[in-house]
Amino acid sequence: MTDFASSSASEHQPRLAFFLSVGMLAGSIIALQIGIMRIFAVGSWAHFGSLVVSLAMLGFGMASVVISLWRSWFEVHWRASASVALLLVGPLALIANLVAQILPFNAIFLISDPAQKWRLLANFLLYLMPFLSGAFFLGIVFLRAGQGFGRAYFADLVGSGLASVVVLAGMYVLPPEQLLLVPLGLWAVATASWLWATGGRRLLVPAVLFGAVTLAAYILLPGLTGIPDIAISQYKGVAYARNFSDAQRLYRSVSPFGDLQIYASSYMHFAPGLSDNAAFNIPEPPPNTYVGMYIDGEGPEGIMRGLPAADAAYYKYLPMDYPYVIKTAPKTFIVQFGGGISTITALNAGSRSVTVAESNPDVITAFRDPALKDVTGGVLANPRVSVIDYDGRLFLAHTTERYDVIDLSLADSTGLSNPGGFSITEKYAYTTEAMLGYMRALADGGILSITLWNKEEPPKSILKLYSTIAAAAKAFDPTNAANSIFVTSTYLSTTTVLFKRGGFTADEIAALRRHSTAMSFDEVYSPGITYNEADGAQLLAQYQDSIFGNGTDPSLDASPSSSASDTAIASAANDPTLDNLGGQFGAAADAAPQALPSTTLERMFWHSEFFGGMDQLARQYVFDTQPLTNDRPYFAAYVKTQDLPKTLDRLDLFQDDWGYLLVWATLAMAGVLATSLIVVPVLFGWRKGFSATPGKFGTVVYFACLGMGYIMVEVGLISRFNLALTNPTISASVLIGGMLVFSGLGSLVADRISDRARQILPMILAAIVAILLVGGLALDSLLDAIGTYPYLVRLLCCFALTAPPAFLMGFPMATGMTWIARLGKGHMFVWAWGINGCFSVVGAAAVPLISTNFGLAAVIELSAAAYLLAIPAFFAVVKGSSGLSGAVSP
Repeated sequence: MTDFASSSASEHQPRLAFFLSVGMLAGSIIALQIGIMRIFAVGSWAHFGSLVVSLAMLGFGMASVVISLWRSWFEVHWRASASVALLLVGPLALIANLVAQILPFNAIFLISDPAQKWRLLANFLLYLMPFLSGAFFLGIVFLRAGQGFGRAYFADLVGSGLASVVVLAGMYVLPPEQLLLVPLGLWAVATASWLWATGGRRLLVPAVLFGAVTLAAYILLPGLTGIPDIAISQYKGVAYARNFSDAQRLYRSVSPFGDLQIYASSYMHFAPGLSDNAAFNIPEPPPNTYVGMYIDGEGPEGIMRGLPAADAAYYKYLPMDYPYVIKTAPKTFIVQFGGGISTITALNAGSRSVTVAESNPDVITAFRDPALKDVTGGVLANPRVSVIDYDGRLFLAHTTERYDVIDLSLADSTGLSNPGGFSITEKYAYTTEAMLGYMRALADGGILSITLWNKEEPPKSILKLYSTIAAAAKAFDPTNAANSIFVTSTYLSTTTVLFKRGGFTADEIAALRRHSTAMSFDEVYSPGITYNEADGAQLLAQYQDSIFGNGTDPSLDASPSSSASDTAIASAANDPTLDNLGGQFGAAADAAPQALPSTTLERMFWHSEFFGGMDQLARQYVFDTQPLTNDRPYFAAYVKTQDLPKTLDRLDLFQDDWGYLLVWATLAMAGVLATSLIVVPVLFGWRKGFSATPGKFGTVVYFACLGMGYIMVEVGLISRFNLALTNPTISASVLIGGMLVFSGLGSLVADRISDRARQILPMILAAIVAILLVGGLALDSLLDAIGTYPYLVRLLCCFALTAPPAFLMGFPMATGMTWIARLGKGHMFVWAWGINGCFSVVGAAAVPLISTNFGLAAVIELSAAAYLLAIPAFFAVVKGSSGLSGAVSP
């Protein structure tokens, strides 16, 4: 039989087709993972990235167990078994996706509705099938390759890397409901190449027809059967928009930046944070004021139509108007354009210039589309508006321009932490480093204004934001930080935080207080505000008891009717000074009402930040309140690690945290499965070879370290690259593509050091450790600078940054597998590959937990530790076998 991984020149054509089939099938698996994540993201509330990766790696682990146990049979029937496994990949992917749409699950009710758990399980079992089939094919190929594993592994990695770029390009032309055409197309090419390479050329035409039928079925079956292409949760924003009787989709664009859709309906009343008092002075708000923008079904992010001059008073009731109460004709910068509401507010307030930044080019394209001019009011065509086509955070960090107002308002359509597991996502615009960049870009006396959603009770994300801004303010101006902050909020609506460079004057504080009273917004903190510490004496214990005890929710202890908002509404309704919004607003109510518990907590929080006691408050409060940093840029992981066991009997209270809790469950599952899949081949094959083979434990350690180390670098760097690329999908595609391509090249070159591996590979592993540790220190600064370049240049720079570590990381796996084959440890060959896959599952699940609890730097440091541990373990791999010789391949 021909060994297609050999270097025989006479078999050049079959060898080329062999490697092409391996590369295309491996690429199909990567593309299928990305496609399934997009389907989950659009249809549900999360992309389930960790679980999808775990499914693929689980498939490799399960396949390795079966092949290890029946290795002799697979060696004899390698051609037929590999062909069947390969042929099944496409149909299984098609069937799994179609049936999954019949059994959609609602992530919101995953905890409270037992049926949702079974639906989720059904989805994961369905999607496991094509990965398992593909893993069998690759496992059999690697078994056949034997000492030529390095070249087969090269084809595997390079094919996977290039596929990630192909699927990225496919996102520009294919909507999410058709994205699986990419993996199916790659599978069809792999099937034809395999038959060509293995002598089944008479079956080539039927195979091509089989692939074409599968592709056609994927496109046509949903329409013929009535099954939706993607079953979108009825609770997602875009589902609501489509159900309005007069809903009309005005626009759609697809790209790696998301599936952007704009809907219009007379039922849309977005008005984020609008003061209740608007009803007293604008009894009939302007009709059809808003249209909704949805990205991957999330939203709406309101797009505000331009209002006539007669209705311009409407803008005054939005919280984004706060900085303009004390700033006249400012030079304004909008950190994130979004739906344009902050930009329109700034223009209406008389800003002499407004610079807007937007990192999603699809949003800018939509607002410049002539067909949407009536909807958007042509705001970007306004001569006072200029556009920065990348992240405002990065622009402000490097510009020499100074601004009177910098605005970051409602940058997230539904809040900082979307329900359902998508909460573990990087929010670099809100980190301490970002806040410092905004503060430094202010002119003397300039104001940073941040308005965001505050819809959680007990408060979670809002307290993390407060601690972040406080940390930045104290770092920027330690002596004057307490005088530089003004905060207001509306219960379960929005919060606005103002920071003034140089501190607020008494007149400015008075003007802001009058505005707060007139708008019925609760004043949370201002310089000189009085705070009665007795108000919060029992509050922390009440919140703790409401979550982990048997007590009641403290928010019920104070009736909302007694809030400052309602008292101010009553007084504002009779305040004649509000008839003319250009004049002074009314004074505060005569008697200060009782504040809601959340407002009291927030006041206690700010007082502790500036006047002492924050450490004790953070320890006593029920949820984590640590500030965001570039190393930990997450509005997530609210449940403290030590409290995790307490959540098990009350998961219904953590429905907006279940995504984080699910990662812990994934890690536990991965650990159990990894252990099982490692032990089973040893138990059943002990007498056949394991008992006589030296270095078993070291082999486990070596391949486990490679699996965990590699995947942790890969997933960890995806998060880091978001600093420059500002989009997780693109970051993942570039990082995965670069890592796998360069690692593939490393595995190809590894053959040249195979004979001297005992001397050279430890040095390569040490070099990987050094690059990870030293490079990790400089990476943030590099990415911060790269982020200001044109996007294509950013992509190329990030791709190049992956080269040094990834190239070296291609050596250890290929070298270890080659030596196992060379020493005749055939029973350990596919088993070792499975160990690598199993611990990749563990590593993928561990990364979000490590990064949220200890930081992204810790992920890289642990990866370096894994490669360091692999150095002594490698010498166990290359120990001679007792009485066994020859290569694995027949």
